[in-house]
Amino acid sequence: MQDQENKDVSSTPDDETIQVTPATGADEGVSNLEEQLSATEAKLAETHDAFMRAKAEAENIRRRAQEDVSKAHKFAIEGFAEAMVPVRDSLEMALKVEAPTVESLKEGVELTLKQLSAAFERNRLIEIVPAVGDKLDPMKHQAVAVVPADQEANTVVNVLQKGYMIADRLLRPAIVTAAQAK
Repeated sequence: MQDQENKDVSSTPDDETIQVTPATGADEGVSNLEEQLSATEAKLAETHDAFMRAKAEAENIRRRAQEDVSKAHKFAIEGFAEAMVPVRDSLEMALKVEAPTVESLKEGVELTLKQLSAAFERNRLIEIVPAVGDKLDPMKHQAVAVVPADQEANTVVNVLQKGYMIADRLLRPAIVTAAQAK
């Protein structure tokens, strides 16, 4: 038994040596993990910083876009208003004439109408004037009456009031009477 105890005692230093070696390896592993953790934390901080900058930039872009839309709404009519000022000036000058003749009033109204038409054209305000016999278009015409006529059903018989479009959007439909189906 003593031999076995001696063997056990003699094997103890080997165990310590083996245990010391893994401890040294563990220290290196821990050191390696700490370096990786440190590098990962640095990368995380860098990524977080980049994210926060991108988020702030996106917020600034959103705010600027919102301001631009707000300004566009506020000043959208500016071009049309500038075109209408000369029309008003012409009408005011016509009212200041002390002894207007019918001829001078008619001439003034014609010139003012030309100014108004030019303002409409510059601002893409388009007249809708259907011709008699045109097919009724519910997107541009409003039939207020249906009358018997010697033409195809659902066609324009008479234009009561012009319609208007702004670019491709209907502002006011043309008011018409339409032919009744026979």
